[in-house]
Amino acid sequence: MKTNILKKLFVKIIKALGFEIIDQNQFKSPTLGKELNQQLSNINKSIILPLGEVKLTRKISSLLIIFRTNSNIEIWDQNKKRIFEKDKIEYVKRSLNSLIKAIKYLKENYNSIKVDIKIVDDNSTKENLNILKSILDKSSQNYEIINHNNSEHKNIIKDQKSKDTFSNLSSLLKSFEIGKKSGEDLIYFIEDDYLHFRSSLEEMIGTYERIASQIEKDLIVCPSDYPYLYMNNEKTNILIGSKRHWRTINKSLCSIMTSKNILDKYWDNFYQNCLDRHDPFEKYLNQIYEKEICISPIKSLSIHMTNVNSSYGLSPFINYKSLWQENE
Repeated sequence: MKTNILKKLFVKIIKALGFEIIDQNQFKSPTLGKELNQQLSNINKSIILPLGEVKLTRKISSLLIIFRTNSNIEIWDQNKKRIFEKDKIEYVKRSLNSLIKAIKYLKENYNSIKVDIKIVDDNSTKENLNILKSILDKSSQNYEIINHNNSEHKNIIKDQKSKDTFSNLSSLLKSFEIGKKSGEDLIYFIEDDYLHFRSSLEEMIGTYERIASQIEKDLIVCPSDYPYLYMNNEKTNILIGSKRHWRTINKSLCSIMTSKNILDKYWDNFYQNCLDRHDPFEKYLNQIYEKEICISPIKSLSIHMTNVNSSYGLSPFINYKSLWQENE
């Protein structure tokens, strides 16, 4: 009985001092009141066995999701069919469905984070917009649909060889402008042909808080593990995220999560990237990664649903069909 009293007193003292106890014999943490195979992290610290804890000094207060869509173009700048070979609206619909599920899961674990969605639409039909509106209305999620007019950037973006290229650059610039004006903390720029796993946003937020707290600065998070990242023999660092490994990368596509601070600091890069079609397309975004950390998940948290042979599309080791079907 004395032993039990002393144990309880010891646990209270350790907890009051801000430490945690790991009982590997019983496979639990008395201070956390959890089994070791449960989620050990909380709002104040990220805990990973056997690496210990990271005090979370960079906490996320809000997430603005800017969902950029054009439901008319099958694959921009390519004469190819996507995997499963459906009409574009089917990918947009499932992409939005998966994003809504990811938001709900995020709120279950981070209920204090404010989440807003802004849809930047480029010339979708009324019928297709109604499909998206119906999905959003059922979700009870704060949202706004912005019907973007490309002529807004007529005197800003250089003339392009095709209308589709100009439209893509214009809607991208519009997304960045909205992020700069309306963003508060984190901003997620995402295109309409990405399917998200349910845990994707929760893992991205948790990893952002953990790594940003460790390096004491903001970063850029890529949602996908793109095949093209493995095409060259480039050096990388492997990092521990919230629930998986991540790797540092020096290039990305235009679907990224970052902070309002990064957007403001490198506004010239974001802006310049939209003024013309570059080679690579993300030329000025990639320049940011020479100075700031950009990370990509291993394995992927979101799948770019392009052609099966595209090096910018399907991430490896994923059950594509299952993810496709569950977001119908």
